[in-house]
Amino acid sequence: MPLSKLKDKTIDQLFEAILTLRSVEECYLFFDDLCTVNEIQALAQRLEVARMLGCGYTYSRIEEETGASTATISRVKRCLLYGNDGYKMALERLGRFGPGTDGAGNPQEADKAGRAQGANE
Repeated sequence: MPLSKLKDKTIDQLFEAILTLRSVEECYLFFDDLCTVNEIQALAQRLEVARMLGCGYTYSRIEEETGASTATISRVKRCLLYGNDGYKMALERLGRFGPGTDGAGNPQEADKAGRAQGANE
């Protein structure tokens, strides 16, 4: 169900255009025309923060590896906890969300130094 605060015909058109893209290369072409480099990097950073939070990484490790501010990490975490599950849905479909994955969809033991206790930060 679309969110009423977003729903309009131009946004529908944008999402429909994105759904027509058939490869990562086509995404690069489209998004290079559509967005600035900084905008694309900010979107990618948020997705990576969501992935790392979903895998149990700490705020400090996420900040160190992604360069994201604690405000950005907190915002993404709020979306994961109280949002529409969009991050989770997309990352699960990629096999890159949840404890026990290395972010590439591979099972991995938790890195005790860099994971867990993220909720306490």
